[in-house]
Order: sequence, then C-alpha cells, then structure tokens
Amino acid sequence: MPKTIKRSLTPMFAMVPLAAEPLWHVGSFPITNSLVNAVIVTFGFCVIASITSEKAAMIPKGAYNIIEAVVETLLNEIEKVVGEAKKARAFFPLIATIFLFVLANNWLGLIPGTGTIGIYEVIHGEVELVPLLRPAGSDLNFTLALALVTVVVSHMAGVRAVGAFDYFSKFVNFKGIWKSLGKGPMAIITAVIEFGVGFIEIIGEVAKTLSLSLRLFGNVLAGEILMGVMLGLVSYVVPIPFIFLEILVGIVQATVFSMLSLVYLMIATTPHGGHDEEHHEVATH
Repeated sequence: MPKTIKRSLTPMFAMVPLAAEPLWHVGSFPITNSLVNAVIVTFGFCVIASITSEKAAMIPKGAYNIIEAVVETLLNEIEKVVGEAKKARAFFPLIATIFLFVLANNWLGLIPGTGTIGIYEVIHGEVELVPLLRPAGSDLNFTLALALVTVVVSHMAGVRAVGAFDYFSKFVNFKGIWKSLGKGPMAIITAVIEFGVGFIEIIGEVAKTLSLSLRLFGNVLAGEILMGVMLGLVSYVVPIPFIFLEILVGIVQATVFSMLSLVYLMIATTPHGGHDEEHHEVATH
C-alpha cells in the first residue's frame, strides 16, 4: 500500500457521514447504500403482498393473522383521525404504505451487520469501510422524495375532491376577485388582500415539504450517530437500551410522518368556497 494512503478500518457505523455513500454506478447514476436499503424493503413488501394476495382466505391463519391485525389497526387509527369511514378507506393505501415503509427502513438499520459489513475504498487518501446498507431515512434524498410525493398526492386529491378552480383559488384567489366584482369597493379590496395572502400559502407548501423531510432525516441520522458512538465506546450490553430506544424512535417517526401526511390530505380535500363567500358577504355590509 502506498505511504500516502492511511488505513482507517474502523466501521463507518461509528462515524456516519451526512450524505449516503455510492457503492456502484449505472452510467452516471450512483447506487448508494441507502438506495439498496430502500430497494430491499420495497422488494420485501412486494413479496409479502404477492404471497398474501394469492393465498387469501376467509379465516386467516398463522402470519396472516398478524397482517390482518396490522391492517385493521392502521385503518382504525386513520378512521379515528378522519372521522369518516369512506375517507379513511380512500386515504388508507397511501398512509399505511408511508407508515410501514418508513418504519421498515428505520428498523432495517438496526439489524446486526448494517453499517459494519461493506467494501473498503480509498477516500481522501484513507482506506475506509463503505457499508452496504444504510437506513434510508438517514439520506436526505429519500426523505425529500417521500415528502414531495406526499405533498403532490395531497394536491391531486384536493383537485379531485373540490375541483381545480376552487382548489387553486386557495393559493391564487382568482375566485374571490371574480365574485367581488359588482359587490362594492370594500369587497374588491378584501379580495385583493386575500389574493396576496394566497402567496403565503404557496410558501407554506414549500415549508411543509422541507419540514417533513428534514424532521425524518434529522431524527434517523441522529439515531445512527448515537448508536455509532455507543458501539464505539462499549461494544457489548451497554448499547442494548439504546437499540430499544431506536426501535421506539422508528415507530414514533413513522407515526409522525404518516399522521402529518393524513392531515395534509384532509385539509386539501376540504372545500374552501363557503369560507370565502362568508368573508365577501361581510365585506359588502
């Protein structure tokens, strides 16, 4: 080995970089260890879905009881928040998928070998271990993509529920200006002010996406760093309570992300026309 290259063979689990590390490249597209983690989880869900759909029965047995219990629990919790069975069933596929996907990605990072099994590469003049697996939630690309999907789907659901014109009038209030014509100057002034306030709603949508992604990314990455520090100090027994803590954190983060997504869907699919008309009626008197 050349003298200019230093050996740094300590596991990368003890020192988690901010960005996911590329393992291979397909053309110019990097295959990162967090992407591998997400693909494994996706493949696992596909296998489970395929097996359970082919062998579905009126009276579930064995593992099917667990799957049915999970589905019923998630559906009941969504219905408690939504307050309507029809909407709960409509929102269930997206919200349940987000919850289980985030949870599985978080928990997969706790399996022994994650962060310690990998390939050695020369990075900045040092030989370092690049782990084959990294929790997808500790990659900002993953959390940002998931947040974007959630926000975009909520807008699509809003357009479908209340109509494109009414829905986008919440952001750019053309509807209010149109209805204020002929109702007097105060109604027009109020509509123009609401038109300007609508741009704050647009900024809020951007902030919503950043908040969803950064919250999940920060908590999962902090957990990885904490586990790395504890395993670096004491390798046996002492890290066990922190592993259970990370299991709990994984549940909490999956719940928070999915529940916020559910709230965004509820807000997007709630009509806004009546609220605007009340303001215009008040302005005319």
